[in-house]
This record gives sequence, C-alpha cells and structure tokens, in this order.
Amino acid sequence: MAATPTPPLASAVNGSPTRRVAGTGSAPGVTRTSTHHRGAPRGRAGAAVWLAVGVAALVLVGLIVFMLQNTQPVLVSFLGMEGTVPLAVSLLIAAVGVGIIALVVGTVRVAQVRRRLHRRG
Repeated sequence: MAATPTPPLASAVNGSPTRRVAGTGSAPGVTRTSTHHRGAPRGRAGAAVWLAVGVAALVLVGLIVFMLQNTQPVLVSFLGMEGTVPLAVSLLIAAVGVGIIALVVGTVRVAQVRRRLHRRG
C-alpha cells in the first residue's frame, strides 16, 4: 500500500505554507511555513567558556607560584593586633578584602540605579 502525498494547504496560520523564503538556499520543492530561522545559534558560547576556564587556570597557576615564592614572614598590625604571617597570605587577604568592598559598592550602586529606573516608569 503506497502512501499518497498530502495536498498543500490552502491557508495556514503562519501565512502561505508553500511560499519560498528568499535567501534560504533550500532545495527545489522544499518550502517553509515560517520566515523565522530557528537553526543553531551563531555565537560561540562554548568557546568563550573554555577561554574563560583557560585564563582562570593560568591565573590560578600564577597565584600558586606567587604564594610559593613569597613565604617569608612579615609583621602585620591591624586595629591594635599584631602578628606574623607569610607575605603572600597577607597580600591575598588584602586582595580579598578589596574585592569584597568593590562587590558591596557595586551592589549598592546597581540597587540605586534600579530604584531610580523603577520610579521613572
């Protein structure tokens, strides 16, 4: 029993189902029911992720080398407290502290901008 081809629809919700879409390069006899191309995204998100992972790994290796080379103890005084810690550890703690301060300031600023935009409309 052979299958008979279905006749083209007279009308459709999307428009004409037998209309050729210009510039699609489709084979003869192939029609599309929509003009929106839903193919694979053109961006390279996977490549960007791998690039970011590679850069992060290099930074981590550099940080480990820095910490291994700067192990001499230094005297640290903070709010009346004193102690000796390796130089790399004290610099790492200072960098983390600066990062936290920048994060808090950035969060406050974003909240201000959102509040201002919300008031306008």
